[in-house]
Amino acid sequence: QVQLVEFGGGLVQPGASLRLSCVVSGGDFSRLNMAWIRQAAGKEREFVTAISFHVQKIYTADSVKGRFTISRDNNRNTVYLQMNNLTLEDTATYYCAADFDSSYKLQDMTAYDYWGQGTQVTVSS
Repeated sequence: QVQLVEFGGGLVQPGASLRLSCVVSGGDFSRLNMAWIRQAAGKEREFVTAISFHVQKIYTADSVKGRFTISRDNNRNTVYLQMNNLTLEDTATYYCAADFDSSYKLQDMTAYDYWGQGTQVTVSS
């Protein structure tokens, strides 16, 4: 069973940076497409960014493009989300998600079978 655990959330001021990590166990990480998805209080889940298993495809939502960067380290079974220039609107619980099926578009949240428990990111002055 694939398991995902997120790390790195916290409370920061606007303009700050954070790096989230998601460590995967129980599956062949090198074959997993990985995504970061967030949910703000009272709002629907929002796709943030995703990276294909072969790293040849990355898809990023317009709302974070130019500020957030996804990357992966297959030797560490870890995917990262580097978040720069954070704004109040970035406050949310951030979830790591994974899937083996590459027939779906990376930004299709319904395609992801495995999810972490989430890590809270709060941007506040």
